Amino acid sequence: MSYSVLMSVYYKEKAENLRKAMMSIYNQTAPCGDFVLVCDGPLTDELDDVIEEMKALFKDVLQVVRLSENMGLGKALNEGIQHCRYELVGRMDSDDISHPDRFEKQLRVFEYKHPDIVSATVEEFSESPDKIEARRMLPAEHEDILVFAKKRNPFNHPCVMYKKSAVEAAGGYQDFYLLEDYYLWIRMLQNGAKGYNIKEGLLSMRAGSDMYRRRSGS
Repeated sequence: MSYSVLMSVYYKEKAENLRKAMMSIYNQTAPCGDFVLVCDGPLTDELDDVIEEMKALFKDVLQVVRLSENMGLGKALNEGIQHCRYELVGRMDSDDISHPDRFEKQLRVFEYKHPDIVSATVEEFSESPDKIEARRMLPAEHEDILVFAKKRNPFNHPCVMYKKSAVEAAGGYQDFYLLEDYYLWIRMLQNGAKGYNIKEGLLSMRAGSDMYRRRSGS
């Protein structure tokens, strides 16, 4: 099954974090055929250098979409999803690390369970992905996800894979500072989208005191 990867990066990101995040996509056991990287406003020279390295590696698979000014994560993702070539889109943040078999396992769920959105357990770390500090685990089955969603975010946004058409049918990402993803999932579920969460760690998520500042995209 073919799929796109959607990532947004802005000037506050560290170049080495971006390199590791993009390399974790390159090293997938089920390679992506389309990688959309949205540059949310002007970047640093160090980040641009990494992007040039990745262009040489990914070749025609990598699409670099540059916004003239910083718009914030939600708007950047809305712009990026329009460039995604495939119906299945895997989200990825610019400072996280996907496990090598992440997309292989998510694609398998789409093939056999036919959901609209699939997430998985994420493993938080501060210093090294080998030193896991916490795990974000969520209910697996759709009916349990619906109950859970009434109180808490039912999917791990850095590790979701969804159908582009289902996101667009729900109106895409909308302005809701730091909660763009939760607001999208609720609208998707209300629109009849089916969800599933893999009860296995498939992504290492960089945590720490400044996590929310960095992930706000502004």
